[in-house]
Amino acid sequence: MRRRATDYRRPVRRRLSCWIWVLLLLSLVAGCVLFAVQNKHEDEDHVEQPALEINHRNDRVVHENRNFTEEILSAKSYARQLAEQMTLAKAYVIIAKEHNNLHLAWELSSKIRSCQFLLSKAAMREEPVSLEEAEPIIKSLSSLIFKAQDAHYDIATTITTMKSHIQALEERANAATVQSTVFGQLAAESIPKNLQCIDIKLTADWLQNKSIQELADERRNSPRLVDNNLYHFCIFSDNLLAVSVVVNSTVSNAEHPKQLVFHIVTNGVKYGAMQAWFLSNDFKGAAIEVQNIQDFTWLNASYSPVVKQLLDADSQQYFFETSQVTSVDPKFHNPKYLSLLNHLRFYIPDIYPQLEKVVFLDDDVVVQKDLTPLFSLDLHGNVNGAVETCLEAFHRYYKYLNFSNPLISTKFDPQACGWAYGVNVFDLIAWRKENVTARYHYWQEQNIDKSLWKLGTLPPGLLAFYGLTEPLDRRWHVLGLGYDLNIDNRLIETAAVIHFNGNMKPWLKLSIGSGSANGHHRLSREGVGHALDGKAHLLVNDFESSNLMASIGLPIDGLDRSRRRSVFRSTALTASSAAFKNVERNNEPYQRQHHRPPT
Repeated sequence: MRRRATDYRRPVRRRLSCWIWVLLLLSLVAGCVLFAVQNKHEDEDHVEQPALEINHRNDRVVHENRNFTEEILSAKSYARQLAEQMTLAKAYVIIAKEHNNLHLAWELSSKIRSCQFLLSKAAMREEPVSLEEAEPIIKSLSSLIFKAQDAHYDIATTITTMKSHIQALEERANAATVQSTVFGQLAAESIPKNLQCIDIKLTADWLQNKSIQELADERRNSPRLVDNNLYHFCIFSDNLLAVSVVVNSTVSNAEHPKQLVFHIVTNGVKYGAMQAWFLSNDFKGAAIEVQNIQDFTWLNASYSPVVKQLLDADSQQYFFETSQVTSVDPKFHNPKYLSLLNHLRFYIPDIYPQLEKVVFLDDDVVVQKDLTPLFSLDLHGNVNGAVETCLEAFHRYYKYLNFSNPLISTKFDPQACGWAYGVNVFDLIAWRKENVTARYHYWQEQNIDKSLWKLGTLPPGLLAFYGLTEPLDRRWHVLGLGYDLNIDNRLIETAAVIHFNGNMKPWLKLSIGSGSANGHHRLSREGVGHALDGKAHLLVNDFESSNLMASIGLPIDGLDRSRRRSVFRSTALTASSAAFKNVERNNEPYQRQHHRPPT
């Protein structure tokens, strides 16, 4: 049989008929229609679900995902509505009371308490306030608010009343602040009655006892007062108690107290008491000079601008006029700024022309270490050695001086660091060379209208000693006792001098208590504060107290009142001296370092 030859041609695909294509297209259209109908039916079923069921599910979600704080902040919650109505009701309570509508005020207060109870209950159970709980309170509060509005307590009246209340409260707060400042200054500047009695007794002794006056004349020309090989301290004050603590604490902590010389300047009223006190007591051999500022005839208005300003009639009226301007800080009306003793620190080279270096001490400091190493410090040609206070941001020049005045802004750096009075080492040779007193006079003349600074001695000191101040280690002089309760205890313990530069002086009743947590109690426990405690117990007590007589070992049993008084008077100075001399403490040797006090 003959085989067919192989056919290599491409086979032809058989085409579908037209009716098959029509059938497929119809099936596709029908499926789309059915799909659309099904989706529309599901959407209608979803929309027709009950609204309460949706709200219930939303409430459950809110409860699960939001706490009560968020609930009360929500604009759609019942708790927010209750809180707003309660606030408005409280305002209407005040207005109703002012208009003597006590019944309406009582009703509003009752509903406010109900609202507070409901909110606290909801907060405790951690659930939102429901409509059933909030509806009766909201309706009753709304009716009462409408009732208050019908009584002409509208929103405008409420706003006006609240504004007047705010203004009245601000005025009362400002008045209380001014009154508190004035009373604090009076308390800080006043001397307790019992201490004043001691001043009177000492003044009487000075006037009656000629031997004390002769002794004062004899010591006035002592060569120790001008010996530059000794250590000279100057104190300008009219407070006998404070000066005695400064002198005795300095002497008690000195390694060689006989090498110390104290130069005290006071006013004419306290001059006799100062002389009688320091001449009647021995301070371990230290030399003490007491001078009367009224004897400085050279310090007059023709030489000193500040004397001229202090004697000016406008200054007298500014300090003592009863109808003072309330916009001015009341501390600037303190009459202590009229005391020339405050400004005497700028005339130290004139008062002591033969001295070369002195240490200036304020009368509200207590010395805890030997201060003689201060005299060996190298001031690098500067005039003033002082502790800087710019660790606190507000103790810079721009806080003390008016830098809007071009006379200040063109010559001084507003960010320059301030420093403190209280413990200052003055190189009087450099002082005279730089003529610092003339600088001080210049700035006082420029500040006649008080446009550069208000009052005080620190601002002119910052100007006069600008560029002439050598910073000392902070532990030489720790400030803030008397107003700052947060001073570091370690800083107090290591300080050479602690400064009660606040209003709460240790000899006053408003002083910081010895048990306060700021470490001041350590002073009493360790001995330095014992001088303060001693004077508080021995001097602040009744001037005729039998406790004082018993504390110094006097037999008081069997003595009548008059005899007890005479015995007390004869021993008051001895007891007071014993109180001040209790300042001794067991210090470690004070290491002499060049610029640093011992740790």
